[in-house]
Amino acid sequence: MISLLVRTISTVSKLALATTIGAGLVTGDALAQQAGPTPGSAKAIFGGVALPTAGPPQSIGFYAKGCLAGAVALPTDGPTWQAMRLSRNRRWGRPEMVGLLERLSRDAAKYDGWPGLLVGDMAQPRGGPMFNGHASHQIGLDADVWLTPMPSRTLTAAERESLPFTSMLAKDKFLTINDRVWTPAHARLLMRAASYPEVQRIFVNPAIKKKMCDSWTGDRTNLGKLRPEYGHDSHFHIRLGCPPGSVGCTPQAPVAAGDGCDKTLAWWLGPEPWAKPKPSTKPPVKPREVMVSDLPKACQAVLDAPSVPSARAATYGTAAAPTTATGTLPVSSSGTGNTPPGSIPQQ
Repeated sequence: MISLLVRTISTVSKLALATTIGAGLVTGDALAQQAGPTPGSAKAIFGGVALPTAGPPQSIGFYAKGCLAGAVALPTDGPTWQAMRLSRNRRWGRPEMVGLLERLSRDAAKYDGWPGLLVGDMAQPRGGPMFNGHASHQIGLDADVWLTPMPSRTLTAAERESLPFTSMLAKDKFLTINDRVWTPAHARLLMRAASYPEVQRIFVNPAIKKKMCDSWTGDRTNLGKLRPEYGHDSHFHIRLGCPPGSVGCTPQAPVAAGDGCDKTLAWWLGPEPWAKPKPSTKPPVKPREVMVSDLPKACQAVLDAPSVPSARAATYGTAAAPTTATGTLPVSSSGTGNTPPGSIPQQ
């Protein structure tokens, strides 16, 4: 069905789209590099905090509008993973996310022929909006995993900063997988990640989703968790659901039933996502930067809370961390009071 729908797009339209957006599709991970945030904005404040709060983990708010208390760090190196772009200080998350990445790295190496994970951005020490690159990743339940396999040696600090992304897309064709870089091991890795119950969705480029729909011959039960989203051509984005008992964590709606290989995917492969918006008679309004006051109220308490003694303490638990009087940060039992937007930022 997908192939028939996609073929309705004329060759001319495809070439025009490819010319317009080809570079963006291939280098999507490097886009969204915004100008420096305004001093006093939520991006500037959360991005300037070096260490997480002490105390138990709490995801406060929504994936694209919230913050994180009690974060732990993924160790920079493990037997089957290495953390990338360390200067960004974004290898933080809930313990559930760190544990999931470590488990995926072991299972993929043991069962799927994937030598190890290169892990990209997770969250900042206290979550919140980032300087650049993401709208989500704010509550410790998102993580990016490169589609480049881990090398057999430990990367240097300089290599972790400069190693280029490898896109899975052909440079000269519209939304087409480059079969010289895509392998069956990539498919097994994605389906392994989707197999864990705590994983709610995985964002991949629409061309990768189509490739999986067309070629995956194994159990398709979890194929619907792979969600098409532009910009994910050289990494995939794992999102966990709110852990049980997470007071204050605003969940995202579950994925629809089915494998997702239907007309909803065809929309992503057509011209509609790239159509120019209709002209407006109103003058353009410059978007206002998000302030801390725009986030759930408990996020100010997260910023004010004591830090752990060191990054090492939050990574390996080698030092006792102080706690607040109640052991948790204040948050309403009914959640954040903020309804997720109708159009959910995925990345």
